[in-house]
Amino acid sequence: MKITFGNTLPPRPPFMEGIRRAPDRGYTLTPEQTITALQNALRYIPEKWHEQLAAEFMQELRTHGRIYGYRFRPEGDLKAKPVDEYQGCCIEGKAFQVMIDNNLSFDIALYPYELVTYGETGQVCQNWMQYRLIMQYLEILTDEQTLVIESGHPLGLFHSPPDAPRVIITNSMMIGQFDNQHDWHIAAQMGVANYGQMTAGGWMYIGPQGIVHGTFNTLLNAGRLKLGIPQDKDLRGHLFVSSGLGGMSGAQPRAAEIAGAVSIIAEVDKSRIDTRYNQGWVGHITADIREAYHIASLAMQKQEACSIAYHGNVVDLLEYAEQKNISIELLSDQTSCHAVYEGGYCPVGLTFEERTHMLHESPERFRQLVDLSLQRHFEVIKKLVARGTYFFDYGNSFMKAIYDAGVKEISRNGIDEKDGFIWPSYVEDIMGPQLFDYGYGPFRWICLSGKHEDLIKTDHAAMECIDVNRRGQDLDNYNWIRDAEKNQLVVGTQARILYQDAVGRLNIALRFNEMVRQGEIGPVMLGRDHHDVSGTDSPFRETANIKDGSNVMADMAVQCFAGNCARGMSLVALHNGGGVGIGKSINGGFGMVCDGSKRVDEILRSAMLWDVMGGVARRSWARNPHAMETSEAFNNSHADGYHITMPYLADEEMIRKIIIG
Repeated sequence: MKITFGNTLPPRPPFMEGIRRAPDRGYTLTPEQTITALQNALRYIPEKWHEQLAAEFMQELRTHGRIYGYRFRPEGDLKAKPVDEYQGCCIEGKAFQVMIDNNLSFDIALYPYELVTYGETGQVCQNWMQYRLIMQYLEILTDEQTLVIESGHPLGLFHSPPDAPRVIITNSMMIGQFDNQHDWHIAAQMGVANYGQMTAGGWMYIGPQGIVHGTFNTLLNAGRLKLGIPQDKDLRGHLFVSSGLGGMSGAQPRAAEIAGAVSIIAEVDKSRIDTRYNQGWVGHITADIREAYHIASLAMQKQEACSIAYHGNVVDLLEYAEQKNISIELLSDQTSCHAVYEGGYCPVGLTFEERTHMLHESPERFRQLVDLSLQRHFEVIKKLVARGTYFFDYGNSFMKAIYDAGVKEISRNGIDEKDGFIWPSYVEDIMGPQLFDYGYGPFRWICLSGKHEDLIKTDHAAMECIDVNRRGQDLDNYNWIRDAEKNQLVVGTQARILYQDAVGRLNIALRFNEMVRQGEIGPVMLGRDHHDVSGTDSPFRETANIKDGSNVMADMAVQCFAGNCARGMSLVALHNGGGVGIGKSINGGFGMVCDGSKRVDEILRSAMLWDVMGGVARRSWARNPHAMETSEAFNNSHADGYHITMPYLADEEMIRKIIIG
């Protein structure tokens, strides 16, 4: 198939005022590479328009560092419509169109015109020619075909049985020799690599709600572990400070409020602050550091939840606290440090506008300022931690960026990064042992009808599937879904997130499919964040609490991807990079369309348990205590068709004595 245009090129649509635009990513290609890049982009276009578009694409490459093909973007907002309003030959083909448009809508996408959904660089695909061709393929996709997507490019439709995936996606799967940021940057300019991040390139992003629940769990458990908060209490009277109000980080103030905390979140981009304020996800805005801490102090005294957006640099915010001896109990950072030199981190001393200008005019000087700012950021955190602050890396490659900026002191083993850093990752300390090792992770669903009443029905059905007396995590998750409607978490189409373990996900999934079968609700798309129990191998994030040396291996994520393909998930994705950067993570996700059929029931029974328990099994083999408990219990409860290999435990002191001699 080729893109159909008719006899004339589409006119160049205008850019709407007030919509965020991506910065210049940098044009660094050689003349020969540039020729190839233009040839690559023109592959989508009939030859009669090549001369005109070659000049147009060259201009985009020079000024944006990428060829986006702006001319081929549909005009206006790509807001998701109800699934029945899309053309298609199977429900999955129509469902994926819903998800793609939701990822690229003005309400959701960070840079809609550049196809960036979140995280500074996470794209649905590389350019608008790919978007058009993907959507055309999805309109003709049948239940006996699979659409293959390679770094945003739709390779084509291939015959497959009805219980095979309808779409298989890979993004930026670089050969090891070239699996680094420099070579990836060249590949991206040439139009052969797409940074799918996680749920952007897998078309399953549901807006910042997707991370609110995880942030809520993280903050609540951090308070319990580090501040002595009882299991039945919240974070009232306690202060959380962080930075970032973009696609993922924008969840921070909302999650902190739901957890009862007072939060101050720094953000240099005023448009991102305004977005969160207009959505009701942050309560106060100020560019005055003193005012930010004053509002926070009053709220803490009153034991009231409160969220404050500080329009400025987080380094200034922290240095003020250190100088004025202000106590910060919980501290993190969620700037996009996986793209630290591409605009994901703004150096202290620069405004957001100056950052954007310098990225284009003086990229090398910008890199120098980023390194200096990271060094200064490290020093102030070190002082605050020495005074009692609990700092945790929020999985954004922040500590790795500091290490790469020349601060070798942050290395835990004093030699390299393999053993992590002197401060914990939130997965290492909190999410790993408290949630992932048990199998709890960010299960999601989207009501494809677009009807809010369907979402309410699924909320209630999910609540009925949770046994609140089983574990503390179950009670937390029940309370979350009970209050989800009150907390007004939906941004974009009608979607929900709910942390669940393997059996919990399966029970809810089967219940939803039964509801579709009975006509109680329309079709439902199931999915999860790639940031989960089994989907991601990332030594500084998802697998930060893997201590047997296998944290450098990506077998788990690849096996999860392959197993979901084999079991027939509707959409299966595998990416390089994740939330931490090229070469630092391999991550995968899925989408599963519940159409009410018995076929889907059988896929769910096989795939949902595999998707979670494969990761629990790996964590158990790494000798994580809670994962071993969960695996042993699973072996007993599912002995009819499953068995997880259990480790023998060697005594560490005995081994030490033998080594010493």
